[in-house]
Amino acid sequence: MLRTLALVACVTALGAVTVQAQNTPAPPNAKAYIIWPPDGEVIQGGKLWVRMGLKNMGVAPAGVDKPNTGHHHLLVNTGLPPLDQEIPNDRNHLHFGGGQTEARLTDLPPGEYTLQLLLGDPGHFVHNPPVMSDQITITVAPY
Repeated sequence: MLRTLALVACVTALGAVTVQAQNTPAPPNAKAYIIWPPDGEVIQGGKLWVRMGLKNMGVAPAGVDKPNTGHHHLLVNTGLPPLDQEIPNDRNHLHFGGGQTEARLTDLPPGEYTLQLLLGDPGHFVHNPPVMSDQITITVAPY
């Protein structure tokens, strides 16, 4: 069954229409976590593997509507996006819609980076309650 979005259209006095999506439910004890790298890790060069974990839920590709599943999004050097909107897809919001649980990041210039996981539902919306990891900080050092 395709994910059902509960759409609420509100007509304002000016005739404008606002559409709001209802987020997919998640178990209250679900949590995403970063297996590797650990918080504070110093990486030599600009390449690293990020390994993603999930507790009390399962991983499924984007578009697959199966209860208590989702797919990972890696937030790089950014805070959480608006929780009532689709998760952006850009250089700071990396989508792993194939159901990946690890990814290779390459060509990171030296510097400090924050990383955080945010689980998305079949349509790239945040679950309710949100399923996310703690934000960690890593440093990429030159070779």
